[in-house]
Amino acid sequence: MIYTFDLSDKIILITGGYGYLGRAITEGLVFHGATVYVLGRSQEKFNQAFDTNIEKESRLLFENCDISKTDSIKMAFKKVYDSTGKIDVLINNAFYSEGQSPYKMTDKEWSTGIDGTLSSVFRCIREVVPYFEKNHSSRIINVSSMYGVVAPDFSVYDDFEKFLNPPHYGAAKAGVIQLTKYYASLLGDKNITVNSITPGPYPSEEVQKSKDFINELADKTALKRIGKPEDLAGAFIFLASETSNYITGQNIVVDGGWTIK
Repeated sequence: MIYTFDLSDKIILITGGYGYLGRAITEGLVFHGATVYVLGRSQEKFNQAFDTNIEKESRLLFENCDISKTDSIKMAFKKVYDSTGKIDVLINNAFYSEGQSPYKMTDKEWSTGIDGTLSSVFRCIREVVPYFEKNHSSRIINVSSMYGVVAPDFSVYDDFEKFLNPPHYGAAKAGVIQLTKYYASLLGDKNITVNSITPGPYPSEEVQKSKDFINELADKTALKRIGKPEDLAGAFIFLASETSNYITGQNIVVDGGWTIK
């Protein structure tokens, strides 16, 4: 049998699928034939993010979901399952956070960042497993970060303190990688694969207005440029497709060579 990147039989859920990176991931999955449910809190942002022609294909849909609330996650998953009869892939992409200063961060800000970046992933995994156990094969794809793999080079931020990466973000993203390995080991005998994808420097369009900071980021990579959203989408298409059937517990780094230095 020849496995391909065709996703035409897949029902895929992605949290935060209308954001800067999420949009490119979502569009890539739809292009390869998947039916994608974007889980988020704002249908207005969903409508603004996507071309109406894609929406008319009825393979790109919105489902209200607040990843900070277990009841909301349960309801969203149940509504999709009741509508489609299955869920094949869950992509944990959304996160929320508060605070930035490594010296003045409050206990509340720390807890919120850990909850929004790590605990929310746990909640989504826990709630999707009962649906995945009904399938013959399912996928969980978690999103980590280069700062879950390596510490920041703080010299990059010397003149750009407002962009400084906060301490709870990297700690939680490292936790996402370990959580990925944990559930890959636990769920392997159910033919549920669990992998993570680690983006490198993909600054938002707003951050890109600071050309000097972007040059600092680009210089830290082997390819000497920041990442574009479309650079990231391919890894998700690969892990969602049958071509990755024998891959689990892995962390795929898509960072232009940032972490090799």
